[in-house]
Amino acid sequence: MSDTVNATDERKMTSMFERYLTVWVGLCIIGGILLGKIAPGLARTLDGMAISVKGAPVVSIPIAVCLFFMMYPIMVKIDFASVVQAGKSGKPVMLTLFLNWCIKPFTMYAICVFFLGVVLKSLIGADAVDLVKMPFGLDLPVGAQHGAGTVVLQDGIKMLSVPLWRSYLAGCILLGIAPCTAMVLVWGYLSRGNDGLTLVMVAINSLTMLVLYGVLGGFLLGVGRLPVPWQALLLSISIYVALPLVAGYFSRRWILQAKGETWFKEKFLHVLTPVTITALLATLVLLFSFKGEVILGNPLTILWIAIPLTIQTLLIFGLGYVLAKVLKLSYENAAPAALIGASNHFEVAIATAVMLFGLSSGAALATVVGVLIEVPLMLALVGVCNRTSGWFRQG
Repeated sequence: MSDTVNATDERKMTSMFERYLTVWVGLCIIGGILLGKIAPGLARTLDGMAISVKGAPVVSIPIAVCLFFMMYPIMVKIDFASVVQAGKSGKPVMLTLFLNWCIKPFTMYAICVFFLGVVLKSLIGADAVDLVKMPFGLDLPVGAQHGAGTVVLQDGIKMLSVPLWRSYLAGCILLGIAPCTAMVLVWGYLSRGNDGLTLVMVAINSLTMLVLYGVLGGFLLGVGRLPVPWQALLLSISIYVALPLVAGYFSRRWILQAKGETWFKEKFLHVLTPVTITALLATLVLLFSFKGEVILGNPLTILWIAIPLTIQTLLIFGLGYVLAKVLKLSYENAAPAALIGASNHFEVAIATAVMLFGLSSGAALATVVGVLIEVPLMLALVGVCNRTSGWFRQG
């Protein structure tokens, strides 16, 4: 049995956006910082266009629109009817669910607390603080304590002043509870995994997120002394997961009935691709227009956040790959099962961080660092899979 896959079956990314995602994010960092310098009020004005509750901005309308168009194309691609096939898949589906919901959130929390709160705390700034949104529905007087934060008045709006490293921790937590449902289709394809199984796992994780994302997010944020009311997480999941999921499900059914599967795949999905890219890049530019001063003041900020995220990714992949071997899965099932756990659903994490903590928060910045390291790390792990396919039985 060969230790490598057949070279003649080489698969490559065809989308320039997917191939150069890290480059695009890097350009957004530069563009956002320049925008913040040239037009410092633009991003703040756009973020100020919000739905407010009791005078406090809750949902930024421009960001909500951008993030909907980031999520909808992912959801419309999924055939949720394929979930019924999960019973035939057995072990790989259970392995993925176990990694994503029983292991990954807690290892992310532990690793990030250790590095951000201990090892790198002095480099981040032991006394550095971040201003984040007041939790949805909470009305405390100025000077009151809430978790690790203190209520302060900023430009006439009540905000929470929290330790900067804890704000980064919050973003990492939101990444850790968001299993990938988009790019993992690419990673599974490149590793020559079972494409049908990957789609089933994507559908199952999307549905599971509706229940467990808020539960685990609320619990871990509370443990991290950044408590968020359950209403806030419920609102976030409703807007950024449930709404595009429902829209994707029904529009997919209607289009397939009216136009057929060929038109849907060859025409409709291709039209959506540039919309998705534009929405993601616009959101990133806005975010970095706020965080430019922080990055310029401490250019190694991104590196400090990237260290625990990288270790987490490698740990979860290694654990998933070893367990797949122990469970005697075929290579075609082992590769996507391990990769889906290692990869993160950064679209949902960004959306939730922006809603809960604000576009200018350290939490939002941490979720974007997840985007920055996603492609190079996952491509390296795809390479590991391809080179070690002979460790598993085939077919």
